[in-house]
Amino acid sequence: MPVRVQVEIADSAEERARGLMFRRHLPPGQGMLFIYETPQPVSFWMRNTLISLDLVFIDARGEVRHVHPMARPLDETAIPGAAPGDPAPDRLMVLEVPGGDAARLGIFKGMALSHPGLPQATALAPCD
Repeated sequence: MPVRVQVEIADSAEERARGLMFRRHLPPGQGMLFIYETPQPVSFWMRNTLISLDLVFIDARGEVRHVHPMARPLDETAIPGAAPGDPAPDRLMVLEVPGGDAARLGIFKGMALSHPGLPQATALAPCD
């Protein structure tokens, strides 16, 4: 069953650095999709982020590799983009949604994301 999330795109260094900082509200079913130029190890923190978020870490094929639920507002602890022991820790995208939305929407490790920002020739769920 498809899951749809309305996203803002953060695909420049400046947009990724700011992310959802200082926002006081993020409606259910909405989020921010961070897109990197190339797959790479990533980690996030919640500095200046005022709302709880779920962080969904996605590889270059569009596979959800790790979901970090309910990241605490204002916490500066690093949130790694790969679970311990993940043999392929590089991520091309990170989706931030309101805390609890990943579970509510049914976003889980192993599912495939469809998005034109993925290399379509190797995407698990290429765009139509």
